[in-house]
Formats: sequence, structure tokens, C-alpha cells
Amino acid sequence: MKTVNHSIGDVFREVGAAASHIGRYFMRTLSRMSWPALLASCIMLAILLTILPLALTLFAVFLLAKIAIALVAGYQYKKRRGDYTPHKDV
Repeated sequence: MKTVNHSIGDVFREVGAAASHIGRYFMRTLSRMSWPALLASCIMLAILLTILPLALTLFAVFLLAKIAIALVAGYQYKKRRGDYTPHKDV
């Protein structure tokens, strides 16, 4: 039966072993790739690291702008609505 109460050193050793395994796998994969495939993967990685954060940042900025505009417009609408009293057909 496994113990679930690991010490912090055991956890760090396990994480280190996993990272080492991932690094060896990554290096083996890179060494087997052809030059055109390596170039394509580098370009894709560059696109992923530059365009994706830009897109996410722009999404957040426009979302915050939309929320701010909606708050201001809603406030203005409520302010105007208080001045307007529609007549009732009785």
C-alpha cells in the first residue's frame, strides 16, 4: 500500500524525475527531426509565443472596454429614463 503523506523532498524528487523524463523525450524528438520539420516547429513555437498572448490581451482589453461602455450607457439610460414619463391610455 502506498503512503500518501510524502515529504517535500520526495515531491521535489518526483517532479525533478518527471521534468528530466520530459526533457530527454523532447531532446530525442528534436534529434530525430529533419531540418525543415525543425524549422517549421520553431516558426510555430514563435507564433504561439507571440501571437497568442497578443490575442488574449486584446480580447481582455476589448472585453473590459465593452463592460465599461455598458456600465456608462446603462447609467445614462437610467438617468434619462427617470426624466421620461410615458402617458397612459386609460
